[in-house]
Amino acid sequence: MNRNNRNPWLWIPTLYFAEGIPYFIVNNISVVMFKNMGMPNGLLALYTSMLYLPWVIKPLWSPFVDIIKSKRWWIITMQVLMSAAMLMLPFLLPQVTGEAIASTPLFYATLALFWVTAFASATHDIAADGFYMLALDQGEQSGFVGIRSTFYRLSSIFGQGVLVALAGFLENAGNDVHMAWKATLLLSAAVFAVVTLYHTWSIPRPAADSRPAVTTAREIIMEFRRTFATFITKKGIFIAMIFMLLYRLPEAFLVKMMNPFLLDSTAQGGLGLSNEAVGIVYGTVGVAALTVGGILGGIAAAKWGLKKCLWPMALSLTLPCLSFVFLAALQPQNIWVIGSCVALDQFGYGFGFTAYMLYLIYFSEGEFKTAHYSLCTAFMALSMMLPGLVAGYVQERLGYTSFFIFVMVCCLVTVAVTFMVKVDPEYGKKQ
Repeated sequence: MNRNNRNPWLWIPTLYFAEGIPYFIVNNISVVMFKNMGMPNGLLALYTSMLYLPWVIKPLWSPFVDIIKSKRWWIITMQVLMSAAMLMLPFLLPQVTGEAIASTPLFYATLALFWVTAFASATHDIAADGFYMLALDQGEQSGFVGIRSTFYRLSSIFGQGVLVALAGFLENAGNDVHMAWKATLLLSAAVFAVVTLYHTWSIPRPAADSRPAVTTAREIIMEFRRTFATFITKKGIFIAMIFMLLYRLPEAFLVKMMNPFLLDSTAQGGLGLSNEAVGIVYGTVGVAALTVGGILGGIAAAKWGLKKCLWPMALSLTLPCLSFVFLAALQPQNIWVIGSCVALDQFGYGFGFTAYMLYLIYFSEGEFKTAHYSLCTAFMALSMMLPGLVAGYVQERLGYTSFFIFVMVCCLVTVAVTFMVKVDPEYGKKQ
């Protein structure tokens, strides 16, 4: 088969599976791993939330991905870099537990590898999404959008479900927590390295994916300034920024403490689940419910439009948070009850998140649609990072039950910003 025109089925599924793996290792596996090692929730949330930063600031260097080498070069290079960082990670894990973890040199070495992986992953996202548009025509892009989303979700199940469950299984088999996570991280690194090796052959070399001959770094910087200037002078920018930062406030607090709550003992106010149970309840059932919620949200928006769906979706995002107030207050031990509550919350979040994503696309409309959407996604990442920095300290101060009541109070912020935002009544409807 011509290397410039490979069948998209040979590379799109694995490309978007590979896009998700480092993201979930950095932002989810790190939380569970350090929690298993006994790190307090305050420090845990602070350090792991900082890892969101590369996805917040990636618009700053995204223009240079367009002028330095090809998108394919960036994809392969970043995957090689992530493979190397992920292979080194198991050998640099701190060997202590508890609060002392954060005072060891190995912890900062581990954190540095997570940062390298995060920056490489954010850069990989830029290149992969750009390559998708260059390598496929519009019909193929539409036809494969569901495939790329499905395989990204599968990488979520692999990262949040399979790997977490595997670490728990290895620990229960007689290994200490450090050895269990070393083996788990080695497996994830090996899987990612194999996918990277496969991509050196499978990813095509389309003629459209070549470095522009006349575009200079200076011209790109000038164009970026103009892009940024047109973004911050858009009509309604202040309300839009508030909406982008605060619509997901309750979920931003909740999601950072969800795994610690599931893992902490009942004496500490948690549910005392094993890693295997968390991998099934949150990493598998929760992700499936999130996916179904997102699919139904897309169907609803296509039928009735964003404006009519905005309030139902805002309420869907907020009201299911009550399920965690219930779990924290009663601490049920029945896995079906816990799984149902987690699934309800994740389904509601998936359905409600649809309105958020559609609004980002809606606000990006105009001359610099792609660049403005990239800036909107930076606010999206920032909306999760900032609450996450303090979520652990808030939980430690309040306890789990009061913390989840606090999350419900934050739902009023979502209601307030939903009142403020204005949307074209016809936007989002399928023509």
